[in-house]
Amino acid sequence: MDCNNGCLEECMGEAGSNPVMGTLKAKDLIITPATILKEKPDPNSVVFGTVFTDHMLTIEWSSEFGWEKPHIKPFQNLSLHPASSALHYAVELFEGMKAFRDVDNKIRLFRPNLNMDRMHRSALRATLPGFDKEELMECILQLVKLDQEWVPYSTSASLYIRPTLIGTEPSLGVKKPTKAMIFVILSPVGSYFSKETLNPVSLWANPKFVRAWKGGTGDCKMGGNYGSSLFAQCEAVENGCQQVLWLHGEDNQITEVGTMNLFLYWINEDGEEELATPPLDGIILPGVTRQSILDLARKWGEFKVSERYLTMGDLTTALEQNRVKEMFGSGTACIVCPVSDILYKGETLHIPSVENGTKLATRILDKLTDIQGCTKVVQRWGFDSWSWHMQEATSGGMVRKRRERLDNHPILNRKYRIFSVC
Repeated sequence: MDCNNGCLEECMGEAGSNPVMGTLKAKDLIITPATILKEKPDPNSVVFGTVFTDHMLTIEWSSEFGWEKPHIKPFQNLSLHPASSALHYAVELFEGMKAFRDVDNKIRLFRPNLNMDRMHRSALRATLPGFDKEELMECILQLVKLDQEWVPYSTSASLYIRPTLIGTEPSLGVKKPTKAMIFVILSPVGSYFSKETLNPVSLWANPKFVRAWKGGTGDCKMGGNYGSSLFAQCEAVENGCQQVLWLHGEDNQITEVGTMNLFLYWINEDGEEELATPPLDGIILPGVTRQSILDLARKWGEFKVSERYLTMGDLTTALEQNRVKEMFGSGTACIVCPVSDILYKGETLHIPSVENGTKLATRILDKLTDIQGCTKVVQRWGFDSWSWHMQEATSGGMVRKRRERLDNHPILNRKYRIFSVC
């Protein structure tokens, strides 16, 4: 069955691999170590995403046989048929997460289960095969284990993890692929900001460009969403701005900032101190950092925290009445990024984030950085369950995964390594 005749529901229902066929199993993992290891760079001096580790993970799938055995192999180029559907019709998706070396020299991942959940949802939307999220995560953890010396010995740098799922259907027909591949690559990255400074960005807001729309794929992490945004980004730079403020609808709803989710910290129309971000209505990407900020702020309980619609009209009125405290974007790369100015309809709207000391953005950055590094103070405050701790197995070669208490995920037994909280 192809998807040319509006059969989205049927296609999504068939997207998962048939349990009778090969299922993705970490116990079947094949590891081929590299014989030549690369020199490791200073992560604080490399350009984001340009240096890669010694190994990669690949897992191939076909509608006939299901998932093949996962394979960790030396980092290398992919071999794809020239008609592969990912190359022609953007039948692909990706994720982005990080591994950190904590204050006790242990390696941790930050809420990776949320990335796996989102990746699986994106796969179904793209009619790519479903997969066992726990098994894929275990394969990724084994990849990080093999390349663990690439995780920077620093609390300000990390190892970026890029899982990707592509359609490899060798046909020019526009249809659900019968072949696909997961691959995962790793890249050391430095800190987006120095610990002392949050550098604010200026935004260009023009409703002639739209990032996403209802019924589209704006809530999925697909490459097509990013490639199609580059022209607007270039125009933003030509207008003297650093990023695009994406608007939507006739009322110019504020949606996202560049490739980040957006937050507004203000005094709302009812005189309440509020941290607001647009709701997940199908056009907003459900960011892991976004969710973490909401969870954190709600735990603090110091001001109202809302997922609500915000328009340029709301913002301009609040600026005129001096009710805006801060505006910032959020994402895996930067955690938070303050906004200083917005160019809108030929007028520059100044956001007083810096004048207000970027107090909330800085507090969030410091707290999430501490959680990722699992400092002792974080352990006392109960946020350690957001961070997965990896260490060598010490008994029976089994793995224990303690998932987030927030999501009530079970403890699962797996092979190779122990995963626990601080």
